[in-house]
Amino acid sequence: MANSVPLLRQWRLINALSTTRMGLTVRDMADLSEVSPKTIRRDLDLFRSLGLPLEEIVTDHRGTKRWRLGDWENAPAMTLTFDEALALYLSRRLLEPLAGTPFWCAAQSAMKKIRASLSDQVVAYIEQMADKLHFTVRGAGDYAHQEDMIDRLIIAIEDSVVARIVYQSQRAIEPVTYPIHPFGIVFHFGSLYLIGYKPKDDDIRTWKVDRIEDVELTDETFDRPEDFDLSRFLSGSFGVYHGRSHVRVRVRFSAKVARYVRESHWHDSQKLTPSTDGSLLAEFELSSTEEFKSWVWSFGRHAVVLEPQSLRQEMMRDLRSLLDVYQDGDPANGTASHRLHSWDDPMISPVARTLQESHDEHS
Repeated sequence: MANSVPLLRQWRLINALSTTRMGLTVRDMADLSEVSPKTIRRDLDLFRSLGLPLEEIVTDHRGTKRWRLGDWENAPAMTLTFDEALALYLSRRLLEPLAGTPFWCAAQSAMKKIRASLSDQVVAYIEQMADKLHFTVRGAGDYAHQEDMIDRLIIAIEDSVVARIVYQSQRAIEPVTYPIHPFGIVFHFGSLYLIGYKPKDDDIRTWKVDRIEDVELTDETFDRPEDFDLSRFLSGSFGVYHGRSHVRVRVRFSAKVARYVRESHWHDSQKLTPSTDGSLLAEFELSSTEEFKSWVWSFGRHAVVLEPQSLRQEMMRDLRSLLDVYQDGDPANGTASHRLHSWDDPMISPVARTLQESHDEHS
């Protein structure tokens, strides 16, 4: 049922039926959604099966039927306590990275209703409290101008439609156009990522939505693997990029940062073992170490990889290259800066590569 019609179209159709006073004909809804009347009738059947208060109105002697959503008599009471309204209103800032997406628009509408139910004095009080809470959004994506594109991606995901994307990889000079089978979207560290299958490479890939310049829906559909589960697929990653290997990683954190590491949940596989000297042994089971390396580097000398040996050697090579970058060149005349930004320079630090490409398409 859910695979036969896009969730986003149903969402917007429910909104249109809820806000219309005179009702909408099937043709009105088909034109609004840019689908066939047959598809709209399937949507209406779905709404009835869900128990939505769908009303049928005959408006003239010709028997023209219009539809709208009436009051939901059996709906549970939606009255919020003050602390619930306070929490929801404050949480609106957490949704700012999703600005420009359909979900943001719906959330904003809900926030306006909460705001309208509160007095000016209460709102002033909430705003004073909001000033005491600050949510950092450093590096978050800006999707204010990508709503239509994200809309098409969601339609492609819901309808299993092959999409042609124009993607500007950070390492590519020019954007490249190719077909993909989109499976799902992940929200990670303030940015949206698309997970899907790339037929040309016969592999499941990750694309940063910010770098997708255009999306075109084709007339071709694809068969989504029945056993594909987005959460399970990413379970071995240390973020959004999936690898094919299985790596057991052990890292020793010094006493200075041990408490910080213990305070957070970093990965489902993590095993944290405190030592008598105050240090911490962290163990992980991963499918890729690319994003993991960036995380370890963020602790500097207070984190040392113990195994696997291949990762230790890789990080030692990174350190030597980074040292070469700082020792070579004169910062006063910009030589060192040039080396850091020249992707063709064989001496560029692999650490810098890892940090700058961690949000790029994994290949």
